[in-house]
Amino acid sequence: MTDWRDVPIDLPPLGPMAWVRITIKGGLLGAVTYTGLAILLLARLIEAPLFGQNRPFTPYITQFVCKSAFVILRLQLVVRGTPMAHRGAIVANHSSWLDIFALNAAQRIYFVAKSEVERWAGIGWLARATGTVFIARKSSEAKKQQAVFETRLRSGHRLMFFPEGTSTDAIRVLPFKSTLFQAFYTHGLEQILHIQPVTVIYHAPAGQDPRFYGWWGNMEFAPHLLHTLAARQHGWVEVIFHPEVPVDAFADRKALATYCEEVVRAGHTQATSVSA
Repeated sequence: MTDWRDVPIDLPPLGPMAWVRITIKGGLLGAVTYTGLAILLLARLIEAPLFGQNRPFTPYITQFVCKSAFVILRLQLVVRGTPMAHRGAIVANHSSWLDIFALNAAQRIYFVAKSEVERWAGIGWLARATGTVFIARKSSEAKKQQAVFETRLRSGHRLMFFPEGTSTDAIRVLPFKSTLFQAFYTHGLEQILHIQPVTVIYHAPAGQDPRFYGWWGNMEFAPHLLHTLAARQHGWVEVIFHPEVPVDAFADRKALATYCEEVVRAGHTQATSVSA
């Protein structure tokens, strides 16, 4: 039986008009993104000495850039539900690099990413500047990472992570790994934190493969970005904020991870079945 990860999406060749759209949209997106980065870095020169870990201003810059990205792409973003006001974390399914823009546009958050991302050209700079928490997949780093998590959470930062551990083809939700949920069960954090499950659904353009926005497996970033920029007609992205839950309502990390997975999966199934 063929694994879904090995089934590629058929990307059509890019014609002359597609390259015109790529040039216009790509130029605008790059200009907005890196102008925003420059403004953010300048703002941090003032913000960091005065507020330390707290970032009262710069997350608004990140949110503006991400909202602008959807306007430039002409890709509609629909947000349902209410982002929580409690201290804690957000967990969501992961289908595409577009998730970063969609979730940042919908709420001011700080991502948790694998340490390799920090070394990615261009993207690594953006991630560091916007306050991303980087984690290494080494047991020897566990205590250090736990301390970073705790400091950020106690500072009021809402951390955002993808418990699936990888991105998918946008038509499925993978089982949630419970490892990172353990960070919420130490030093009394479970008594003060809430977790909010979020479902992200991509609705492909009319007539296109349902996996159009998915970015998974060994797919390269550049071709996927080019075809996203080149699209003459787009579908839409739906971000659903489910009700938040207190961490201490669950006995342990596995119970909490299972609950979040069930809620996110149900939201994904319901939304995709309605649009089918």
